[in-house]
Amino acid sequence: MNDKAKEFFDGLKGKKVALVGMGVANVPCTLFLSRLGIDVYACDKRDKEYIGADICKELEEAGMHFSLGESYLSVLPDMDLIFRSPGILPFQNKWIGECIERGQTVTSETEVFMRYCPSKIIAVTGSNGKTTTTTLISKILAAQGYNVCIGGNIGKALMPELDSLTADDVAVVELSSFQLLTMGNMVDTPDVAVVTNIESTHLDHHISLDEYVDAKRNLLIYQTPRCKTVLNADCDYSIGGRVYHDMRFDVRGRLSQFSIKHSVENGCYMRGNGDIYYSDNGSETYVMSRDDIILPGEHNIENYCTAITAVWDMVDVGVFKQIAGAFAGVEHRLEFVREYNNVKYYNDSIATSPSRVISGLRAFNTKIIAIMGGSDKGNDMSEMAEYILKYVKVLILNGATADKIYNTVTSCGGYLNSNIKIIKVQNLEEAVAEAKKNACSGDIVALSPACPAFDQFKTFEHRGRRFKELVNEFGE
Repeated sequence: MNDKAKEFFDGLKGKKVALVGMGVANVPCTLFLSRLGIDVYACDKRDKEYIGADICKELEEAGMHFSLGESYLSVLPDMDLIFRSPGILPFQNKWIGECIERGQTVTSETEVFMRYCPSKIIAVTGSNGKTTTTTLISKILAAQGYNVCIGGNIGKALMPELDSLTADDVAVVELSSFQLLTMGNMVDTPDVAVVTNIESTHLDHHISLDEYVDAKRNLLIYQTPRCKTVLNADCDYSIGGRVYHDMRFDVRGRLSQFSIKHSVENGCYMRGNGDIYYSDNGSETYVMSRDDIILPGEHNIENYCTAITAVWDMVDVGVFKQIAGAFAGVEHRLEFVREYNNVKYYNDSIATSPSRVISGLRAFNTKIIAIMGGSDKGNDMSEMAEYILKYVKVLILNGATADKIYNTVTSCGGYLNSNIKIIKVQNLEEAVAEAKKNACSGDIVALSPACPAFDQFKTFEHRGRRFKELVNEFGE
């Protein structure tokens, strides 16, 4: 552990530290802090059964103090430091304001990692494409020979990595708006900031669009002139016509951009014939053809252009084509599950917004059977209606938003002439059964929900894995 990090954690010994929300990030962080001899309180509104018996047993054996149930925040006045989980948003939770008023420090494990990490940090945020881009960057760097640490919103806690990272390593970090919202004092970081794109989303959790965009901007505003910023030349970062949202005005260091529509001065782009180039102040280098990328869909070509731009000066050009021909994708992102009776099944459970659905439907370039529906996060479904009519022949709706999607699609101008078949069911199990029943030889079935999973599942990952279980049970 580097000296700055050691000084920070040594300063917590003898103090009381609370971690609020026992999710995938805070559980390993709780164990990490306990191993360092710090007095830790694990707080969660849920009970031990929901958190998981094995997890709770491990925490108890490590000496955790539990504060669970409706009064789980009652211990906070006695705490010296409080870590919030990404899902517990500030300014919407009364307890955060009360903690600050009492002079307590509220932080997150990601913020601590970003502040004390000794390695070069490449951080990725955006509305779509974060996880695939983050994974691509890590795989490209690993193929080049770097020791890579990957984590953050991608599902791995980062703070425990401070125990082993060195200045020679590279940390590739995926950051959501929830993680970035209160992130401050990240002096000189990240070394490379990547914003894949911005669209209006997560308005069920953020107070406003301004708050959402400003959270993303936090990734840029702590950089210095030595840092690098990667932005999407095809994206209007000034959402709603509000110029002050445009992140190009926030760039503190070197700006590089990527595009799949036109050339750029500094960054990676695709020409009309499908050839991918990198431009460095007008000096062009051929990288590969779009046909070298085995992942389907133009959005994945965009993800490659993003990743290439982020690490161009760190990697030999041949590595990009090597990864493009080997990387089959990330779980729950147009993930091929199996072929059964000459019908191919895909898991795209991450498609929790209309724009993700559109990208997924276009990737197949044929009419498919689509399973949609879930919980409502306030998205405008109308933008995907015409694509559903164009690319879907059987639409199977389930969950809390089934009626909302149905009304949107049937109200679309081209509905009456589309010949689309729409089926409404109660849950995912019934939806998969209907998909199997309606599929013919040569068809494609995709879970492409357009919504979060919280009406039936804990997370989109749980939904995707349940979908795969159901499909893999065929024939048994």
